[in-house]
Amino acid sequence: MIGRLNHVAIAVRDIAKASAVYRDTLGARVTAPVVEAAHGVTVVFIELPNTKIELLEPLGPESPIARFLDKNPDGGIHHLCYEVEDIIAARDQLKAKGARVLGDGEPKIGAHGKPVLFLHPKDFCGTLVELEQA
Repeated sequence: MIGRLNHVAIAVRDIAKASAVYRDTLGARVTAPVVEAAHGVTVVFIELPNTKIELLEPLGPESPIARFLDKNPDGGIHHLCYEVEDIIAARDQLKAKGARVLGDGEPKIGAHGKPVLFLHPKDFCGTLVELEQA
């Protein structure tokens, strides 16, 4: 069902500072910041040859990322994103197997302009999982 790893998302307090670490220290290519108001975050992508790293900075105190940073003050891995061929079929198959889809269960448009869903971390070894339409 799942395809390739699309990205690993890391929550950060200061996206400019974190971007500089990847760009200046590690020599990675970093995209420009994009505000994703519907998700309560600003994002940048670190482009690697085989996948991406998504840096997430909260837009305000109500952002899910702000709450994550309250619990993890130094930041850290927030979720893994896997591609799926058909997000609705994947959702329905996962729900039939007892997996919980977060929110209202309907795909939202993610940072890449494609439909995404999030799966409950308690159903996936303590890891928040994002599915993105390939």
